[in-house]
Formats: sequence, structure tokens, C-alpha cells
Amino acid sequence: MNLAKETSTGEPVLVLNSICKSFGRLPVLNEVSLSVAKGERHALLGTNGAGKTTLLNIVSGDFRATSGQVFYEGENISTVSMPKRARMGIGRTYQIPLLFEDMTVEENVMIALGGTQRGLNRRSARAKVAELLSMCHLEPRQSNLVNEIAHGEKKQLELALALSANPKLLLLDEPAAGLSPSDRSAFLELIEGLPRDITIVMIEHDMDIALSFSDNVTVMKDGKVIVTESPEYIKMNAEVQKVYLGEHEEEVQFED
Repeated sequence: MNLAKETSTGEPVLVLNSICKSFGRLPVLNEVSLSVAKGERHALLGTNGAGKTTLLNIVSGDFRATSGQVFYEGENISTVSMPKRARMGIGRTYQIPLLFEDMTVEENVMIALGGTQRGLNRRSARAKVAELLSMCHLEPRQSNLVNEIAHGEKKQLELALALSANPKLLLLDEPAAGLSPSDRSAFLELIEGLPRDITIVMIEHDMDIALSFSDNVTVMKDGKVIVTESPEYIKMNAEVQKVYLGEHEEEVQFED
């Protein structure tokens, strides 16, 4: 897949300053610093246990950092609650979709909308729900219970929920995981079509997809940032090769 890129503004939306996170005596993140520009598509790469999901949890407010600061649009939000961060414009999806299985697709979106956009009248809310369902290609499923729809459609629904808050920063945790090749391609095209006024940070295990999607890539290992660079640089970086293959002399082959 070769996703078209546009240039971000350079103005930072997200800045992480020396983020550390431990669970008891177990260190998970160690002095992670990162800056993501407005409009940027930024990929997080690394093997299992690198700390990628924990890092997104800290940005979204699911977890608090043990030390370090999170800045969003220039404001220190390190102690701000997760619901308030969502209302400020930070959207999030998870590896396993968090949905109301016994409610309809439309009702799920309506609930999400009510939690993030207060003061909408019923007519405006229904119009917004219809817009989100259309954007995520879910109109034919709007009356279905969530437990009746396919896994790929649940991923689309979770994206609709994240978009309900009109996010300026969207955090995607392996958004296409578990999808068939055709569903995966369609879902990634859906993400590609999101407007550039939404900044995206995405965890993705497929190296080729991550490199073709992103403007910049951060590679993590054992809770630390190994490198943050352009996809072109990442392709040729020997240290990245070691992260994915250990000390083997053979190199990872990336598609052009």
C-alpha cells in the first residue's frame, strides 16, 4: 500500500517530555520524549513489550505517568482526566473494541456523541450520527445490534465513536489487527481518507503499512525510544533491523 502524504504544519500538537511509567517495581516506559506536529501521521513501531500501548494510555489519560509531562496544544495535561482530554479533542481506539454489544450501531454512536458534545439538540445529534456512520461506511448496519456485525465492522464502529468528539489528535492502537487482508486494506483506506486537521498517532505491527502511512516513525524497545525519523531513514537503519531481528546478520526487506 502506498498512501499519499501531505506536509504537516510543523506546529506541535503533542509533546511528551521524559515520560516514565512503572507498575509497582516493573518499569514499562523509561524517559520517553516525543513531538508530533499538527496534521502529522506518526507511527509507533516495536516488538511486543516495547511500551507502545502504555504510551498511548498515558496520552489519552487511561494511565498517569510516574514522571514526566504530557503537553497537548501547548498545555500541560499530565493531571487532566481522561473524559476531559476527550472533550479537549483527544480521541482513542483500542486493540479490542470497547462497544455496547447489546445495543445497535446507531445507539452506540449516539451515546458516544452525548458524552463528548454536550448541548446538541436531538435533530443536530441525529444528523451528526448519520454523518459519522456514513464516514465509516456503516449506514447499512445502523439498526443492527453490535453483536450481529463482523469484527471489521466493529473496528469501523469504534473509529466512528472516536471521531464523535471531533478529535484534533487521534490515537489508534493496532486499528487493523485481526482483519482479513481485504478488510484490512479497506479499513486503512478509511483512515487514509481522514482530513489532515486530525493528527494521527498509530501503533502498527506491519512494517510496510506503517512506513507507507506515516510522515515520521518512532521505534521503541524495552520502554525506550530507539529512533524517531522519516520512513526512508527507518528503512535503512541498522538499529531498527536489530529490534526486529535481534542480532541476525540478515536484513528486513521492505516493500517499495
